Amino acid sequence: MTDAPPAAIAALFSAAGCVLFDFDGPVCRLFGRHPAASVAAGLREWAERRIPGGVSVEPGAEDDPLALLRAVADSHPGDPVVQELEHRLTGEEVRAARKAEPTPGAGALIRGLHRAGYRLAVTTNNSPDAAHQYLARVGLSEFFAGHVHGRAPEEPKLMKPDPHCLRRALDTTGSTPDESLMIGDSVADGEAAARLGVPFLGYARDGAKRSLLLESGAVHVVSSMVELLPVLDGADRERTRGDRPSGSKLI
Repeated sequence: MTDAPPAAIAALFSAAGCVLFDFDGPVCRLFGRHPAASVAAGLREWAERRIPGGVSVEPGAEDDPLALLRAVADSHPGDPVVQELEHRLTGEEVRAARKAEPTPGAGALIRGLHRAGYRLAVTTNNSPDAAHQYLARVGLSEFFAGHVHGRAPEEPKLMKPDPHCLRRALDTTGSTPDESLMIGDSVADGEAAARLGVPFLGYARDGAKRSLLLESGAVHVVSSMVELLPVLDGADRERTRGDRPSGSKLI
């Protein structure tokens, strides 16, 4: 099921010269074999031994390690416990990346977009160390060289929906918001893109996530990265013909 007609998807890619990928979701299932709920529980237990009164996480986000980090960063700004928690979460994410499951279609899409001349970047709330670990493991590092932008260890409050990592990606790729496209699977991804004026394409592998994205204002949502592969046929045809105007992506 998709809420993004093929013509609409083609138009998004046609207008873009740079594609920004969220990491956990569109590229891989980071915690597919290293459950996020277990990671969150372990980190929460560690944090509650050090924070008087415990940690209050947004309802419904108890199994999200990033939500735990955000809650501690918000309630204890400047406290060393925030940096130590971030460091521990990074370790868990790197371990998860060693056995993370590829998102079907993601690798083919990344390779095809690179071949067609798109500039690519990762913009994630996860540690860049985890993203680098995974990309190297599956042979995708070369397509994002110098353009992996993740959580800033010293300032976790800059995680999306703050557009900090997107802004860095635009800077390093030499791209403008209107010539870029963000592919993400969370409301925070969409909000970060909107704050910079970057067009957004939602990815939702289940109905609940699709509903959240659509309710938050996402216009186009796909349920599989495989749905995006047909755009590569058009891009390759234009490359073969050699008549694509410089700097444009005609699909």
